[in-house]
Amino acid sequence: MSIAKDGTSTWRFDIALALLATLGFLAVNACAGFPALIDAGGDNDNLLRLVEVRDLLAGQGWFDLHQYRMGLEGGFVMHWSRLVDASIAAIVLAVSNLTGNTALAENVAQVAWPALLFGLTMVFIVRAARSFAGNGAVLPAIVVGAAALYFIGIFAPGALDHHNVQLMLTVASLSLLIEAPAHRSATFLAGLCAGLTLAVGMETAPYVAAIGVCVAALFVFDGSGEKLIARDFGLGLAGVAALVFVTTIPISAWGQVECDAFSTVQFVVAALAGIGLAATASIEAAGRTRGRRLISLGLLGIVLGTVLLSLFPQCLASPYVGLDPRLKMLWLDHIDEAQSLFQLATRDPAELAARYVTPLVAIVLMALRLGRGGWRRQDSLVAALLVVAFLVSVWQVRGSTFSIAFAVIPLAAWIAKWRQRAEASPSRSSVLRMAAAWLISVNSIWSGAAEAAAAALETGAKTTKNAGVDPSCHAKATFAALGRMPGTTVLAVSNLGSPILVYSRHRVFAGPYHRNVAGDLLALDAFLGSEAQARSIARDDHVGLVALCRGNPESQLLAFTAPDGFLAGLMRGSVPEWLEPIAETRGAALELYRVRPNR
Repeated sequence: MSIAKDGTSTWRFDIALALLATLGFLAVNACAGFPALIDAGGDNDNLLRLVEVRDLLAGQGWFDLHQYRMGLEGGFVMHWSRLVDASIAAIVLAVSNLTGNTALAENVAQVAWPALLFGLTMVFIVRAARSFAGNGAVLPAIVVGAAALYFIGIFAPGALDHHNVQLMLTVASLSLLIEAPAHRSATFLAGLCAGLTLAVGMETAPYVAAIGVCVAALFVFDGSGEKLIARDFGLGLAGVAALVFVTTIPISAWGQVECDAFSTVQFVVAALAGIGLAATASIEAAGRTRGRRLISLGLLGIVLGTVLLSLFPQCLASPYVGLDPRLKMLWLDHIDEAQSLFQLATRDPAELAARYVTPLVAIVLMALRLGRGGWRRQDSLVAALLVVAFLVSVWQVRGSTFSIAFAVIPLAAWIAKWRQRAEASPSRSSVLRMAAAWLISVNSIWSGAAEAAAAALETGAKTTKNAGVDPSCHAKATFAALGRMPGTTVLAVSNLGSPILVYSRHRVFAGPYHRNVAGDLLALDAFLGSEAQARSIARDDHVGLVALCRGNPESQLLAFTAPDGFLAGLMRGSVPEWLEPIAETRGAALELYRVRPNR
């Protein structure tokens, strides 16, 4: 069999394995009844993405990213990419045209879109593991990879947020670069994937930078072997940046700088970096010797740094540097994915073990490989992304989503090594070591062990959750009464913002988004201020309903912060005369109060 045919056959085999893993993933969720479709679990981002898709299909402009039903009158501009909206909208449109049922089409999209991304991510994880450690790593990559992706939760039904897209594209870029020496076209596609993941959201900027630096460094040390790879990667990165810029940014905004979304700054940096890398690899004089390559790429780095410092210095600061102190204290500091490793250690040790142990083990394995010598180009690529993702996760736990996925590759290689040894010389010792490698590599085992340890050490009375109650107001059914009421403006905490938009026709002030500063502050002023202040805001800003979820952590935090405030009084049962309790919601998880006219 020729190399090309062998490559084609392994691709088909790996796709078939990924498909089986995806079907198993869907079967597990189907047996549970696709719970995320009826209870979003407090994930506002998934719900607001569905709202954006609905708005796009209802005729909102491609370049118009306003969320008109959230914030002050006129809404605010979201920072998400239309690329993700369009993909989900295409599924909804296709299914609704076939069935004539829009609700069914949305449900299909909420299941099919994450499942498709799960399958693609599995394909690239398996391809990377095969290229990294041979055929023996394929089975471990499937088992450990599927368990890891299931654990991190971003591919669950209903997961319409863009993090799953970003992970898939980043893993794809890594996998294609590992295969690049054997498959010429893979390099250009790797550059496309790197550019696309940056276009989808700025969270992946560290990984795109790490990939770019790796490609450049490999070219410096191996000019002849990496020349075409560096050139094609650079062309792919620059090309997709230009394409995304002209297709998603209106001409009127081409001069605007948005640090939290794809705009002029990201386009300029990606285009300069890509074209500069491709030019260095293509110009004979610049790439003739290692020294010249190092100087040329060093000059490129200086140009990029100068452009950022002189033209876009604001984008080098912390993304939340200008956030109002109240929003930081009462919102940002309580976002789970924004917590640091040290905060997680004190709050949830079980989650700490599940999020950090397997990436740390994988880093140790890569360090041992480096110490033994024989370092390969694929080792550099995997190690760079793994270490960068782990460092990001130390700062914010959201980085562990990437480090867990990248860790699968060296962990699969580790398991494959012990499987081979156990098969070659079966003994109790080799079998136990192989079993230990399997167990150590699965995140949920660490989580379960940590939870069991915490339960064993726990003292005091244990509480049992009532499965029939929705205290935090996450379930779709909780908003049924609100959804039946005529559209108006609802005063609610930010955690309820997206659910209210997706389950009703109302608009809200607050939502957990850093661009919605004015709307969030107005809601805080109402809830933390006096009853008279809340009444004034309700009158001046045309509030028709006040929504109260006593069990929501945000409601409890605000009531604790301002015990004499309007929200705290409402939670104690002190209803002012300008509010009328809606009888059918009395005692429900979500209590509603109508603002009396002329009061």
